[in-house]
Amino acid sequence: MQVILLQDVKSLGKKGDLVKVNDGYARNYIIPKKLGVEANEKNRNELKLQKKHEEKLAAQKLAQAQALAEDLQGRTIKLKMKAGENGKVFGSIAGKEIAAAAKEQHDLDLDKKKIQLQDPIRSFGTFEVPIKLHPQVTGTLHVVVIEA
Repeated sequence: MQVILLQDVKSLGKKGDLVKVNDGYARNYIIPKKLGVEANEKNRNELKLQKKHEEKLAAQKLAQAQALAEDLQGRTIKLKMKAGENGKVFGSIAGKEIAAAAKEQHDLDLDKKKIQLQDPIRSFGTFEVPIKLHPQVTGTLHVVVIEA
């Protein structure tokens, strides 16, 4: 019997896969536990429509991420840090501070987890900070750190 999986099943496959299983396994385990449905014509058509819809949504998210990356290209965020003797910096700037400054200065909602700083910023100057907007799109934001 062919079954369309509604959830990931460890030994069979992932959600949306069309798999062939024994009739008893399908009737007694997969269908009652709502892990899958019988692969009849109606369910196959629904699966095709669902996959098309998911592809369309993925394309929209990619386009939005690319547009945001282009928008970020011209943006600059200014942050102030305290300095001690000999220009030594107190503290550091991490993704959290950059996300908060982006929200405050440019009204951009950036997730602090997507800001990809190797190490926190601990000096004055201009830095290019990569931001992972989508698995295929990475934008760059310019951060200027000045003395307070």
